[in-house]
Amino acid sequence: MVRGEKIKMNLLKNPLEPRKVIDINGKVAYSEGAQAWNIIQLKKEIFSEFPQLREKRSKFSYKIMFSRDYDSFKEIAKKMKDERVMPILMWIYKEE
Repeated sequence: MVRGEKIKMNLLKNPLEPRKVIDINGKVAYSEGAQAWNIIQLKKEIFSEFPQLREKRSKFSYKIMFSRDYDSFKEIAKKMKDERVMPILMWIYKEE
């Protein structure tokens, strides 16, 4: 984040709210059709917690924010207290 840049938090109008802590591992997959690394498959624990994701006629979106350092992450976390949204933390690992 660039110094002085405003953080836009309220892009999601109706955030899904979890009832419990979910701790799962997954993989990023390569899509042959799109010829890109663009598939993150959601595990059944996510669908159990948010059954509305199974609605085929509904549309869902997401927002990804990546902090370059812990201080900028703390600034974002402080601003989230005023929002209704609960973030999902995601770690990206390179597998060997």
